[in-house]
Amino acid sequence: MGMYKYIREAWKTPKKTLLKDSFKETLIQWRKQPATVKVERPTRLDKARSLGYRAKQGILVVRQRLLRGGRQNPKGIKGRRSKRMSRRKDLNLSYQTIAETRVADKYLNCEVLNSYYVGQDGKHYWYEVILVDKNHPAIRNDKTLSWITSTKHTNRVYRGLSAAAKKSRGLQNKGKGAEKIRPTQKANKNRMK
Repeated sequence: MGMYKYIREAWKTPKKTLLKDSFKETLIQWRKQPATVKVERPTRLDKARSLGYRAKQGILVVRQRLLRGGRQNPKGIKGRRSKRMSRRKDLNLSYQTIAETRVADKYLNCEVLNSYYVGQDGKHYWYEVILVDKNHPAIRNDKTLSWITSTKHTNRVYRGLSAAAKKSRGLQNKGKGAEKIRPTQKANKNRMK
């Protein structure tokens, strides 16, 4: 087995493998840090590399903390009739997608390439998001990453074009049974009216 395969096997069950003692301590440290933290190197190197991370200029990794629990819309401050008092609970977005958008809000000059899960406790989830600086010369000259410098890939995380967002939108399915999800569920619903 190669090195990355050993790392992958250890991360499949972190509570049973060598990571168990050190991982509890790292979660305690992460809780004390701010919600959005730029990290020097990925926590899960195997996962990061499989999702496009390379140790080169123009690519950075940011860890994002999220609160767990029912993600309700905020309660209205002013009065309103009972019909409009409801707070929708199902926001149709995965925690991972929300983490990507929050990181994109902080790093405006970068584009979200991908993200992956790194940990959770009773109160929080943590995701690491891989960002690409599209204006960096090293990225513009890279054959595998230069596609992201195109203007049609701007703000792709807000348009639901990251891998996590596409998964929550149901776009991994193709063919029979997936007719009502393309181009979007909303567009298909409007077409049926």
